[in-house]
Amino acid sequence: MAADIGLGCVTFGREIDKQTSFALMDHARAMGVKTFDTAAVYGNGSSETIVGEWLAERGVKTDEISIATKILPPYTAGGIRASVEASLKRLGIPVIELLYLHRWDDLLNHPLAWLTLDRLKTEGKIKAIGASNFNQQQLTNAIGLVKSLGVVRLSYIQNNHNLAVSDITAQMKTLCAENNINIVTYSPLGAGFLTGKHLNGVAANSRFAIMPAHQDIYFNEHANQRLQKLLDVARRTGHTPALLAMAWALHQPQIHAVLIGGRSVQQLDLAGEAIKFYAPEIFAELESV
Repeated sequence: MAADIGLGCVTFGREIDKQTSFALMDHARAMGVKTFDTAAVYGNGSSETIVGEWLAERGVKTDEISIATKILPPYTAGGIRASVEASLKRLGIPVIELLYLHRWDDLLNHPLAWLTLDRLKTEGKIKAIGASNFNQQQLTNAIGLVKSLGVVRLSYIQNNHNLAVSDITAQMKTLCAENNINIVTYSPLGAGFLTGKHLNGVAANSRFAIMPAHQDIYFNEHANQRLQKLLDVARRTGHTPALLAMAWALHQPQIHAVLIGGRSVQQLDLAGEAIKFYAPEIFAELESV
């Protein structure tokens, strides 16, 4: 069974303007996409603002579209509350369906952060809590603490996961299954790496050019071996590397949803095509590096 498609809004206000962002959200809605994923840090708040303006201008209710967003440290009581209030204001909604902690911080080893999140849930400002970019040990620590406190539980983990680079291990999948945590993944094309467009160097105006720190994640021997295998299989089968990589990501076991970001509606259309492309023998060959 394929994962659900979610709309990743990381490019809004940073790589694409409001009009183009609206076109992506309109197209996602027409496709039946139900989850829009943003973050306070995306475009320094611009992404949340654009999503909020789209909800208002299109008259979309939050019972039709589920909004997920993320907050960064400091995970102090005041920091968490201020971040949530700011996100609610930019989004123009009364409650955040799913709030992610965008990255690990040692303050999460202490009860106050979780008690604050529990209070915000009781107040009706957030419905569910997720963790993003946590490794297995950090997720284990968080699960143990919230259980010992008897407060709001973690319901989601959102990590990078694609054919070249993955922060979802087999052990993490087991941990999530044991604790009823849904796995959401992002960057199914590796920010364009798996399309092969960077073979002759970083393409101008690409995600890697705009965010150079991401280059180290992908431009390494293991990822390049995976890319070469993908390109070989694509040539042999006649399918594009992008379709194969997207289909692989959408058909991974135990994945609840895959976030599709980008700059054009064509990327959403690719996901719509890839979700119908189930080829376990090809997927196994892609992994054989």
